[in-house]
Amino acid sequence: MMEELPIEPKGIFWQNDFITPEHEQRLIATFRELKWPERPGRISLHYGYTFDYKTFGLDPDIPYKEFPEWLQPLIPTTESRPPEQVCLQYYPPGAGIPPHTDAHMAYDQLYALSMGAPTIMQFRQGEKRKDVDLLPRSMMQMTGDSRLHWTHGIKKRKTDTLPDGTVRPREERWSITYRWSREGECECGNLEFCDVAQRRNGVEKEKRSVKELSESS
Repeated sequence: MMEELPIEPKGIFWQNDFITPEHEQRLIATFRELKWPERPGRISLHYGYTFDYKTFGLDPDIPYKEFPEWLQPLIPTTESRPPEQVCLQYYPPGAGIPPHTDAHMAYDQLYALSMGAPTIMQFRQGEKRKDVDLLPRSMMQMTGDSRLHWTHGIKKRKTDTLPDGTVRPREERWSITYRWSREGECECGNLEFCDVAQRRNGVEKEKRSVKELSESS
């Protein structure tokens, strides 16, 4: 059962041991057999619909890719329908992802399942920072403030320093991100992060940072 973390930002729901260690090892073995893009750094595979980094929506020109059988038991059942997109990512040691918010116009709910080595994800809003340790086999859901009004990212570095001062080396990590398409339009009104609010105010969303997300490690 998922429970909200008692931290700021609000809206981060969490479940430890969403899968067993044995299931995790079987999945990692499956991941290693998949055909991944051949480039250094963080790499991704998509199931369902593909995100369009030009329109910030679902890409209508790329056919829907059926979820593989091994993925079906891993889809969260807390939502009323299956996700429209699932993204599998591999992080080699030292890789990260720049701070960002997932597009408000295209997506609503956002979940992430972590496997392999743990890593620190940082949430940011202005000068405020909050580190969350993404433990292996944990499922995280981002809603509300954490989803819409804070960025989240993983710094590109070889180690993470824990609150007790322990320096933990980065090792191989995999994640599965689940995205549900938004029904209607986002009404959060955040001109910094919301592409709907920006469009309504005649502001073209900055595309450079999103392009970096698609290519950066």
